[in-house]
Amino acid sequence: MAQESSSNPPPPPPHWVIDLNSPPRPKVKNTNITNPPGYTEASSGKRTAASSKTPARKPPTTAETDTLKLKKSWELALAPAKALPMNAIMMYMSGNSLQIFSIMMVFMLFKNPVTGIFTTNEVFRRFESEGTRKQLWMVKACYVLMNCVALALGLWKVNGMGLLPTTRSDWLAWETERRPLERAIFAFR
Repeated sequence: MAQESSSNPPPPPPHWVIDLNSPPRPKVKNTNITNPPGYTEASSGKRTAASSKTPARKPPTTAETDTLKLKKSWELALAPAKALPMNAIMMYMSGNSLQIFSIMMVFMLFKNPVTGIFTTNEVFRRFESEGTRKQLWMVKACYVLMNCVALALGLWKVNGMGLLPTTRSDWLAWETERRPLERAIFAFR
């Protein structure tokens, strides 16, 4: 039995294997159909040697590069201000009670601006060049100001939670006892 099955040729591969291994048939273009208006052979993806030669783009000048760097640096400087409405809504919605969620939110609201202020020069280092150095100090000042506004939002939230010592009762430990200047004693008849 084993000898009979070994003498038979293997079965032919499935049709999909043959289709996968053979190259696709070339498509014959029907010359009876005209191209639609506005269609050109070059735009169909079949590029000829003449159409593949596009003019090379000239490199940007230093003035254009400096202008682009200033625009990008202003976008980066105003990014903390764009996050303020979202942070304000999140602070308002988290409530004034002491919960782990509101405490983490307040921590992040203080941490991000403080790290942003301390890393101002590193943030704007990639935008510095000879042409932008004099104009970049205003961008840095705006960035620091926007981070200070975010810190003020954090202070508002901490005050709303009752964690800032802003009332007289918060400082009772350092108050001295009042000494009366006079004493009034009631006498009964």
